Amino acid sequence: VTYEGTNQVKEDRVSMLVHEYKMFIMHENEDIKTMFTGFTNITNALQALDKVYTNSKMIRKILRCLSREAKDLKTLPLVDLTGSLMTHELSIKKKDDEEKKDKRKKKYVVLKSSTNEENEDDSDEDLSLITRKFKRFLENKKKFGGKSYKKSKPQK
Repeated sequence: VTYEGTNQVKEDRVSMLVHEYKMFIMHENEDIKTMFTGFTNITNALQALDKVYTNSKMIRKILRCLSREAKDLKTLPLVDLTGSLMTHELSIKKKDDEEKKDKRKKKYVVLKSSTNEENEDDSDEDLSLITRKFKRFLENKKKFGGKSYKKSKPQK
């Protein structure tokens, strides 16, 4: 009586734990280990109060909380299910990490196009015209007494 309380207290605790068991779900951003620990705490507390669920019922409950697994529920031990789920969780995390890396690697460069109708030939012609005019300017400068254009130091 001191440890468990009266029968009414015991029944109330069992009722509350059964409700927790029925409403049990895996929360967002919760890993398998944490979820399973919470589930085990509920089932162990129920077991201490003489309310025992079968292995099959516990596995069905976990599977309802998660995605469906195609396994034989009558022969699958709870420990094996936990190991399977943890392995599955790791593979999902690995795939997510790889997808994130792929997204970071792909960088796109977008160029704006203009409506100028110039093509490469036109720009080459413009460059050659400017070069010829600049040479003529330097030659004319030399003819009219200007200083000659010579490189004094090589440019780096």
